[in-house]
Amino acid sequence: MNWKGIAFEERAVDESVMKTVILPHVGWPVVPVLQTPDGRIIQDTADIIAEIETAFPEPSVMPDGPIQRFASLLMQVFGDQWLVLPAMHYRWNYNEDWIFTEFGRTTAIDAPANEHYAIGEKIGERFRAMVPMLGISETTIPGIESSYEAFLAEFSAHLEQFEYVFGDRPSLADFTLIGPLYAHLYRDPESRKTMERVAPRVARWVERTISGQDHQGDLIDNDTIPNTLFPIFKRHSAEHMPVLEATNRLFAQWSETASSGDEVPRGLGTAPFHVGGCEGQTMARSFSLFRLQTALDSLAEMSNNDRAKAEAFLGSIDAKQLMSFELNHRLVRKNCKVCLA
Repeated sequence: MNWKGIAFEERAVDESVMKTVILPHVGWPVVPVLQTPDGRIIQDTADIIAEIETAFPEPSVMPDGPIQRFASLLMQVFGDQWLVLPAMHYRWNYNEDWIFTEFGRTTAIDAPANEHYAIGEKIGERFRAMVPMLGISETTIPGIESSYEAFLAEFSAHLEQFEYVFGDRPSLADFTLIGPLYAHLYRDPESRKTMERVAPRVARWVERTISGQDHQGDLIDNDTIPNTLFPIFKRHSAEHMPVLEATNRLFAQWSETASSGDEVPRGLGTAPFHVGGCEGQTMARSFSLFRLQTALDSLAEMSNNDRAKAEAFLGSIDAKQLMSFELNHRLVRKNCKVCLA
C-alpha cells in the first residue's frame, strides 16, 4: 500500500481488535488482516496483495511477462511457506524475551511497561507451539541455520547486480519475501544481527522495500529470469519440493472421503524433510498446496511457446516435476479457510 501510494490506517492488534474484528471474521488469532472500506475482512498477505492489485492496478506488482509472473508466484511459495522455518526458529530460539515484551507492548497499549512481558507471554505461547510442529528441533536447527545463511549469501550475490528480485523496482517477488525477512528476521534484534553479519546488502534491500518509495526503475527485459536467482530457486526445489509432493499425497488420501465445500485440515499429517544436511519431520500444511496451486494456474494459462520457456526454466532449477504436478482436487479459500472447490 505504501508502494502504490494508497491511504490506509494501520491499527495495532489490541484485545479489542482481536475480539471484535479478527476472531469473529477469521476464526483464529492471526495477522495481517485487511478491513476494506466496505467492511470486508481479508486475511493473509498474498490475498491482501491480490485484493489491492485488483482495486488499484497501477503501478502493478506483477511482471508483464508470463515467465517472470510464474517465477514470482514460485517465489511466493518459498517466501510464504518455506522461509517460515528460519523465521520461527530465530524468533523463538533467539528473540523470545524480546518478542514476548513486544507482544505485550503492542496489544496492551495502556498497561504499565513492567507488565508487558507477562501479557505477551500468554499471547505468544500459542505461536511458540508451532515451532516443533514445523520440524524445528535440536536435530534440525543446525541445518535450518546453515540453509538460511546460504540463502542470505545467494540473495546478497543477486543484489550485487540488481536492486530488487527482478530488476530495479520491486515486484510481487520482493513483497512476498519481505514478510519473513522484515517482520521476523530483520525486526527481531538477534536475527537482524545475523542478517547484518552475513548479508548487509539484504538488510539494505529490506529497508528499501519497506520504504515503499521506489517506482522509477525497470524490470529485467525480455521476460528473463537472471542466473543469479537460480541458486535460490534450486534451494527451494531441493528442500521444499519433496515436502509439497508428500503433502499432495496426504491430501489425495484425505480427499477420497471428502466433499465439495469441506474445510481442508491445516495439517494433513507429517512429512519428512531435509534442510542443510539435517533431517526431520514437518507438518504437511494444506495451505502450501493452495499457494502452489496459484503458480500452477499461471503455468497452465501459458501459450505453448511460453510453456516451453517455463519448462526450460524449471529444468534449470531442478523443478521440472512441476510441469506435471497435479492436485487431486481444486482448492478455494472460503471464510479465510482452505476448502475443496
